Amino acid sequence: MVIIRGATTIERDEKIEIQRAVKELLEQIEMRNSLTRSEIMSIVFSSTSDIHSYYPAKAAREAGFEHCSLFSAMEPDIEGSLKLCIRVMLFIEKNFTPCHIYLRGAKVLRKDIVSKMNIALDGPAGSGKSTVAKEVAKDYNILYLDTGAMYRACALKAMQAKIAFDDEERLIELMKEIDLSIEYEGGVQKTVLDGRDVSEEIRLPEVSMAASTVSKCPCVRVKMVEKQREIAQKMSCVLDGRDIGTYVLPEADFKFFLTARPEVRAKRRYDELVSKGHAVDFEELKADIVKRDEQDATREFAPLKKADDAVEVDTSDMTISEVVAFVKSKMQEKI
Repeated sequence: MVIIRGATTIERDEKIEIQRAVKELLEQIEMRNSLTRSEIMSIVFSSTSDIHSYYPAKAAREAGFEHCSLFSAMEPDIEGSLKLCIRVMLFIEKNFTPCHIYLRGAKVLRKDIVSKMNIALDGPAGSGKSTVAKEVAKDYNILYLDTGAMYRACALKAMQAKIAFDDEERLIELMKEIDLSIEYEGGVQKTVLDGRDVSEEIRLPEVSMAASTVSKCPCVRVKMVEKQREIAQKMSCVLDGRDIGTYVLPEADFKFFLTARPEVRAKRRYDELVSKGHAVDFEELKADIVKRDEQDATREFAPLKKADDAVEVDTSDMTISEVVAFVKSKMQEKI
């Protein structure tokens, strides 16, 4: 079972106002969540104490929501609370990621989901930022953009073309002709290079190391950042990388810097690669991570760096769910 939340406000405490607002709110929830009315088990309303003229549950019944149980309750009078507000919870008989709907004046209650927002998660390799970014994006029903995959694809393209990573002239030409796109299927991001899905190939250790090297080239970063900013301007999204909060999106609404001890990060990456059937040496992997940290932190152009206004999170002894919960709690504090 899933619960969908929503809220709206009315201009005046009048029956027709309540009927119109309830109908609009329920129909928006229904449409945005692709619901059939038979999937709605019950609807629970609460309204602020300044609404007396009509029960929202009656308005819902009149709007055609007759098949499910309906309840209305009045909220206590709380000083400073939003006025003339109707809140709702829909109990749905299926599992999916809900889209909560807040309309009119009630938008101020959930700025995180009603306004376009960008979330930046930076940190070194193996800190958990990609996994956390995916979970946060899923919970808020917004786009997750794996920026690291874009740089890995550039590195793979350069390797295939046998271009030295310090050959800026040839890399500039490569960036002009690169056919790189990010596609989404079933909520999963696919990295497509020259018409081929390279999502698994770009995760190999040698490509990861090459990505750190090739990303130091300004022409590569400029091209990729251009693509990333275009996406972020159009929609709410979570971006993870090494310079999102400092360079790519310095005006991001929320910024986090995830880190962890090198041995912990190496173990995470080791387990990930082994589970996919790759033969890797733990000590070599750990050495690569330390070397990559140094490369990323010391490169001249947009280095790995914690933004001054970013919240730092040491994930060494935290589970993914704990990190996600912490990130969301910090976002809610700011909201």
